Amino acid sequence: MRRFRRAAAVTTALIMTLAALHAASAQAIRLQLQPIAGGLAEPVFVTGTGDGSGRLFIVEQAGIIRAYVNGAIRSRPFLDIRDRVLAGGELGLLSVAFHPRYKENGRFFLNYTTDSGGRLRTVIAEYKTVPPTSNVANRGERVLLTIPQPFRNHNGGLNMFGPDGMLYIGLGDGGSGGDPQNNGQRLDTLLGKILRINVDGALPYAVPPDNPFVTRKKARPEIWAYGLRNPWRFSFDPAANRAFVGDVGQNAWEEIDIMERGRNYGWRIMEGAHCYSPPSGCPTAGLKLPVAEYSHTDGCAVTGGYVYRGTRIPSLVGKYVYGDYCSGRIWTLSGGGPWTASLLLATSLRISSFGTDDAGELYVVDHDGNLFKLIPAP
Repeated sequence: MRRFRRAAAVTTALIMTLAALHAASAQAIRLQLQPIAGGLAEPVFVTGTGDGSGRLFIVEQAGIIRAYVNGAIRSRPFLDIRDRVLAGGELGLLSVAFHPRYKENGRFFLNYTTDSGGRLRTVIAEYKTVPPTSNVANRGERVLLTIPQPFRNHNGGLNMFGPDGMLYIGLGDGGSGGDPQNNGQRLDTLLGKILRINVDGALPYAVPPDNPFVTRKKARPEIWAYGLRNPWRFSFDPAANRAFVGDVGQNAWEEIDIMERGRNYGWRIMEGAHCYSPPSGCPTAGLKLPVAEYSHTDGCAVTGGYVYRGTRIPSLVGKYVYGDYCSGRIWTLSGGGPWTASLLLATSLRISSFGTDDAGELYVVDHDGNLFKLIPAP
């Protein structure tokens, strides 16, 4: 299954409102999606910079990052590297992560796919904006890491800084179907993993000494967690000291995981909380099961989101918001013992990502070319 497959043609409603009853509190959360920007070319990510400027930066899959400033998209791209990026299907420029001290150093980090030199691979690279207040970045590139890709799908694609200042990188199992190389369970490859590196240490990067496999023979020391199929989007919630991962499933189940140091999330042994290989009687000892899952009757590809920590929607604070690329449904996850999933919005969007601004407000990215902000309904 492709992460980005064309859905049936639908008419996208620009304002969609749904009252959802949260099972735990029995309080209705009335929300709507406010159109922020349109006419984008296959957007896959949006984020603030953390510099207090209020700017948003929107990643387009072909290799462009656009700056959204004072309520409008600037005509000149923040960065255009289409000449370096191989895009299409699940390939492309997939995310940007701004350094926690971006306001001072102007550093940001990209995750993209390329076939330059005749080899398909993922590239993790550093760029700079001089001065950091500029809305146009330099094209000069410093490559930190390249990861060969055996197939054209399941690339993961997210770079994100954690509360610890380390850069976390999501990588899929390398593609095809069913993880034929068993990359998810192997510790000698970076595929099917979430990595953790220090971009402020030695060049091209340093491995944090507290990474779980630093001293293990034949294991890549960059690995933080493994057993993942395609961790397309993950996020951190420092307020609760948690990290959530949306891991895209194979043919039957989509899952949400709590990311923890050194844990094995089961792929390809399991898909969600169900045996995959073998289809029954699979060994589950030592595996970390998802905190939530849904079947393909409700969608086909999970899009991990964020715990809402903004101020405009008090009833949503502390709830994890996530969605599905194919069905357009948006859910919340709350509780923790046990976790409770509730439908929040039913949309016709192809939800490629969620994002937050510097104030913690939540945005929804529509792969068909639109950006929305989650706001209270009138």
